[in-house]
Amino acid sequence: MTHNRDYDLNAVIGAAQSDPGVPHGRLLVEFAEAVLGKDEAALTRARAALSEAQKAEVSADFRAALGVDRFDVATRT
Repeated sequence: MTHNRDYDLNAVIGAAQSDPGVPHGRLLVEFAEAVLGKDEAALTRARAALSEAQKAEVSADFRAALGVDRFDVATRT
């Protein structure tokens, strides 16, 4: 099912220059490339980035309701 969206299937062969049109598509491509590669550090980074993106998406509604994002420690200096 395409949900009436355009997808860049060039991402499958690594030819896409941008997000392929699926949620977290660029992260998914990076993860797939890391799985097939030999660089364990790249796989660890890709896995962590994908995990964080999914956590952020799943928790977005209750973070907004609670106003938690205003306490984002990552933006503090």
